[in-house]
Amino acid sequence: MTETQAIIDSYRRARAGNVRAALATVVRVDGSAYRRPGVRMLITEAGETTGVISAGCLERDVCERAADVMRTGKPVVVKYDTTSEDDIVWGLGSGCNGIVYVLIEPASNEIDDLMRFLTVCSKSQHRGALATVIHQEGTSEASIGTRALLYPDDATKSVFFSGEVFSPKIFDDLREVIQNGNSKVKRYKEPGDVDVFIEVIEPQVPLVIFGAGDDALPLVAFARTLGWHTTVVDTHARAMSLERFGEADEVLLCRPENVADAVLLTESTTVVLMTHNYLHDLELLKMLRNRPVRYIGCLGPRRRTERLVLELSQEAVAADACLNRLHAPAGLDIGAETPTEVAFSIMAEIKAVLTGHEGGLLRSRNGSIHTEVSEHIRNLPVSDNAPRGLRQLVMTRAG
Repeated sequence: MTETQAIIDSYRRARAGNVRAALATVVRVDGSAYRRPGVRMLITEAGETTGVISAGCLERDVCERAADVMRTGKPVVVKYDTTSEDDIVWGLGSGCNGIVYVLIEPASNEIDDLMRFLTVCSKSQHRGALATVIHQEGTSEASIGTRALLYPDDATKSVFFSGEVFSPKIFDDLREVIQNGNSKVKRYKEPGDVDVFIEVIEPQVPLVIFGAGDDALPLVAFARTLGWHTTVVDTHARAMSLERFGEADEVLLCRPENVADAVLLTESTTVVLMTHNYLHDLELLKMLRNRPVRYIGCLGPRRRTERLVLELSQEAVAADACLNRLHAPAGLDIGAETPTEVAFSIMAEIKAVLTGHEGGLLRSRNGSIHTEVSEHIRNLPVSDNAPRGLRQLVMTRAG
């Protein structure tokens, strides 16, 4: 189960039980932080939490502020500044040297809509996007926490932006982040000044594993832990695979020549070939050459891969597009030996491909670990009476 799904489930239980709750969302990060914009945490009036927004240094204060939000019913944006060289956050040794902005909202009909939207996006094969007001000045009528939603099928919901001049611009920007996959904070100038967190919502990663041997089991287990949607295709069509791969979301018994009609393959799909049958892999690669899948991994020694590539190139006019996505031997070079270690290296490589990273050592990376998402950086005043080492400010209170 993904963290988002766990939050959705906890939120629904709270609403069904008439338990007050608040949703905390990281909406902006300037500098270094443990987690990035878009991560969420649910807090109930009993102090129960689902999800995390930091390495543990912010959660306590967020929970205290969430209690106030639940009591007043008014959302707030809180600024946590950990850039001081001299101070250590609450004695925990955070040393993140970043500024984190957290939106805290009470459970409401609007958050109900957000949870339904997140559910739809998670079950889709395509991205969605949402815009959330996190700061406003001047004559704008947009209040903190109001949203516009762009569903994966391009349907929109923008009741809260209906009276704003910048409403059409919002959906242009939402479609842009869906295309490039990069969330951002943007300031709109008319009317007044409004800062909006424009967030791309990714669907579950669809992983299709061709092959039902013992070495596929740890790959399914890792995918389940990450909350990916996993399909196992037994190209030998053995009935026992239905039970052996009970942790997978779907198990198909399908010969290679029939896969094209039986398996959904989209531009978001990741594929791993581990049939341990040369002819099966070749047939599958021929089928995949015309499919827009994101990643193709293939097990086996390099010489076997070279032979597959040679045959595919000779027979397929469109082989180049397929070969550009082919990772063979699959996995990062971490010295993996056991099936579990190999599965771990493959999952790490897929994640690197999905995020556009090389998968090298972090200590060798130049610049920030994370991609900057803010277009506009403002220096806001910091409260002098905040706890030592954690300077914080309630930026805006709605109502």
